[in-house]
Amino acid sequence: MTLNVLLSFAQFEREVTAERIRDKIAASKKKGLWMGGNLPLGYDRHPDPKARTLVANEDEARTVRHLFGLYDELGCLRKVEERATAEGLRSKRVVRADGSVKGDCTLSRGQIYYLLRNPVYLGKIRHKDKIWDGRHPAIIDQGVWDRVQEKMREASQRSRADLTPDTRQHSNDPGAWLTGLLQDETGDRLTPTHTTRTGRRLRYYISNRLISGGKDTSGWRLPGPALENAVIDVIARHLQDAAATHQVLAQPEAGSAEAVQTSVADLVTRLHRQGGQVGADILASGGIARGQIDLELNPKTLASALGIATDHLHPDLTHITASFDLRRRGVEAKVIAGDMAPQPDPHLRSMLIRAHGWARDLKAGVQLMEIARRESVPSAFIRTRAQLAFLSPKIQAAILDGTQPPELTLKRLVSVAHPLDWSEQERLFGF
Repeated sequence: MTLNVLLSFAQFEREVTAERIRDKIAASKKKGLWMGGNLPLGYDRHPDPKARTLVANEDEARTVRHLFGLYDELGCLRKVEERATAEGLRSKRVVRADGSVKGDCTLSRGQIYYLLRNPVYLGKIRHKDKIWDGRHPAIIDQGVWDRVQEKMREASQRSRADLTPDTRQHSNDPGAWLTGLLQDETGDRLTPTHTTRTGRRLRYYISNRLISGGKDTSGWRLPGPALENAVIDVIARHLQDAAATHQVLAQPEAGSAEAVQTSVADLVTRLHRQGGQVGADILASGGIARGQIDLELNPKTLASALGIATDHLHPDLTHITASFDLRRRGVEAKVIAGDMAPQPDPHLRSMLIRAHGWARDLKAGVQLMEIARRESVPSAFIRTRAQLAFLSPKIQAAILDGTQPPELTLKRLVSVAHPLDWSEQERLFGF
């Protein structure tokens, strides 16, 4: 009981601290400040660290302008990549504190795509789905930016048009409702495929070039059901957040707030119950990149589903940006998108609870062999698992809440020696 109270207080303190940090970052970015991270090609940190802004690196800025010019001319990421490689254009060279060098490589399609979509080159700062005026200088003209963005949108629509509605519905896997809707960071379509293993049919979405062109380390291979569920969850949470902050309607009215929230709640319920049947109707397109997923909702079908006129929708309601990652828990691949709901590991939670019981017995003087005989397991089983009771409160709270890293499995916890220091434990297990 005492442990649960302590863990609850520790969890609350972590949540409050994390919320304050998030609010501080959001407020600083709204002021146009650079809040750290990987430096974009074309910029360096301001020599005064207190300035919290960027300064243009003119040599690199010429490379950035040239890449925008190449896409403006060619309208194809693959051709831009080929030209950039032929001309010897390189990624940003960063010298770390230990003297090692990062970057200074040929530019991949994914890097070029991200560069062309990055509003920092317009003198802006992006935070999630918001874009604010930055304090750093722009190195790309608005006209060039607009032309490139329009051509990239047209290229995306052409890729989707390659699949007719009939083809989309009757692809090699009729359950793959995301067919034709998602692209990776290179603009390549995510194509449904499947494999059969031990009699089970496993569905995937993979970058189309992996089918047509063989191996490519930048290509994606994502478990189908996990990706589909993640997209549904991201859309549902976006709609719920919009309803909670009164950003469903362009001009919210006090009298309609309850009705709007009810409509959103009904749509979210349908999304969770019917999945792709509803999701495919309201999702217009999307793109994934390392660390991020962007979704565009169809304003017409979304408005219809909510019982609202299309022109009454809030302009931000159809645009979604969320975090995105693929991690492994044992042999299982996990898609992590947005602020994922807790995912408790029942086996791990149960073992943690049992470990506390065994630890109490050991403290009371019960012999290890006696506990093992009572549980009908080898003594090594008890010895390796009883140490779970001595994990740091932060790790134990995460296991109980289901917020532990996906790769933190019981197998991993019992296969390594645990440091006595809690902070070392947390570093070891990814906290």
